[in-house]
Order: sequence, then C-alpha cells, then structure tokens
Amino acid sequence: MMENNERVHCLIIGSGPAGYTAAIYAARANLKPVLYQGIQPGGQLTITTEVENYPGYADGVQGPEMMVHFEKQAVRMGADIRYGIATKVDFSSQPYKVQIDEEKWIDADSVIIATGASAKWLGLESEQRLNGYGVSACAVCDGFFFKGKEVAIVGAGDTAAEEALYLSKLCPTVHMFIRRDAMRASKVMQERVLSSPNIKVYWNTDTDEVLGDKSVTAVRIRNNKTAETKEIPIKGFFVAIGHQPNSEIFKGWIDMDDAGYIKTVSGTSRTNIEGVFAAGDVQDKIYRQAVTAAGSGCMAALDAERYLSAKGIH
Repeated sequence: MMENNERVHCLIIGSGPAGYTAAIYAARANLKPVLYQGIQPGGQLTITTEVENYPGYADGVQGPEMMVHFEKQAVRMGADIRYGIATKVDFSSQPYKVQIDEEKWIDADSVIIATGASAKWLGLESEQRLNGYGVSACAVCDGFFFKGKEVAIVGAGDTAAEEALYLSKLCPTVHMFIRRDAMRASKVMQERVLSSPNIKVYWNTDTDEVLGDKSVTAVRIRNNKTAETKEIPIKGFFVAIGHQPNSEIFKGWIDMDDAGYIKTVSGTSRTNIEGVFAAGDVQDKIYRQAVTAAGSGCMAALDAERYLSAKGIH
C-alpha cells in the first residue's frame, strides 16, 4: 500500500475559501501545493446565492461564482487543483499519508485541513428543493434579502437565538419553532428572544413541510403534543439546528472538541501534530464567514511554509 506513493510538499484537503486561499499563498511561496476539492467543490458557498459581505465585491457576488474566482486565482499561481475526496489518513510518521478516493495514497510533507463544515438539515424534501429559494441555513448571510418580510426559524440553541434576534431587526415577525417545551440556549439569550415583541415562539413544534412552488410561500407546522397542524405564510425559512465539522477521517489523530471541531494553537493554524494545519470552518465554530475562513487559509499556508523551511524541505 505504501509503495510508489506520490510525494507532495503541501497537501491541501478541501476547496472553500480556506483551502483555495491556502493554495494561493502556498503556490506563491513555491510549495507546489496539491489541493483535493472534496465532496462539495467550493464548499458551503456553492449552496448560497448572493454574497454581499465579502470585501472587494462592491455589487455583491454569487457564492458559486466567487468560488470559481478563488479557484482560477489558485490555478494561475500554480496550484494543482484536483477532483477527489480524502478518505483516510495515517499521521503516525512523516511523510504523512493521505488516501484519496479509497484507492490512491499521497505522501505529504505538510497537510492543510480545510474540509469545512456542513449545516445540519431537518431532512425534508421541500427543504432541499427550496434551498436557496427562501430556505437557508445562515440568517447572517441571507437575512438581508428578507427585509420587511415574515420569516420562520427552527432551532433552540444559542445560534438559533442569535439568528432569530438578527432577523427580528429586519423582519416584521419572526416565527420561531422549538421542538421541546424549553430552549437549549443560554439564559441571557432566551431572555432576549422571549422579550422581543416580534419574535413569536412556538413550543413543542415540528416542521411538517416547507410550502411553495418556485420559492417559499408558507410553512406547515405540527404540535407534537396535540398533533394539531397549522400553516403560516412566510417568505424565508431558516434552519439553525447546528453545523457538523467535516473532521471524521481525522478522529484519533487530531485533537478536537466535543463537537468535532479541530483544535488549533491559539493565534495559529497548528494542530497537535507538527506539520498538520487546520483552517476555515473545520476549526472555527464561532465566526464561520467566508472572509474569516480565507484569513485562516492564509495563516495555514504561511505556517506550513515556515514549518517546511525550518525542516529544510524545499
């Protein structure tokens, strides 16, 4: 298995803002980076539509288009961008070994993990069909498009509470659906939500279906105690039930928190294994923005460059 593996100075796993930015910097530093795009080339931005808060795009940009720009820039700098998914790793000795598509092994002198995170969904057919047409997993990204319109949000944690409050500043009414008879959010966040006059909280409530043909027009909810259903006309439906970092294949090698986010040394992209770095949403559960992911991708490439030159690997 370990014979005749391809040898790479800098292997980047993942292709969102973090991975592509790391590739741009690593290529300019002549590390000849190889980047594997993973299961969703371009990452979470490929399922958002308009991005208005990324600096430099004065008129905004479509998420997928922006990722095409990032990729082209990385290619122009000399990065080797490839289709393929990292399926297994062996970080027991250097060079580190990463398996691609369950068949090919790469020997890497340094590894940048930029595998991102995936939003958790409720699992409704209508939710996927209308994703980007009124259904969103990020109120801070997309709330602005629903200014002056009625919206609904599902979730009971701090993120859901924060997003409901954010939406309440833009929308006349925010309908908030909570599965149980209590919220998981911290006391202070609960108090803010419950004291907001235009956030209407529905306890013991499940989402039955998101309604709408071309875009969201309403949502049908069900009280899980009484089984009573109700339709509420809305234009936006936000899912805030959490994110899952895509870190599964690194378990047992890389230190993570309870939720699976990779731990990095504060102020750096270093992990517990020297020569392995992490950037973007796989290690950031707080900010989760394109611009912060890009910044941490830059850090990872600079950290990798310093590591390789200290090791005398060129």
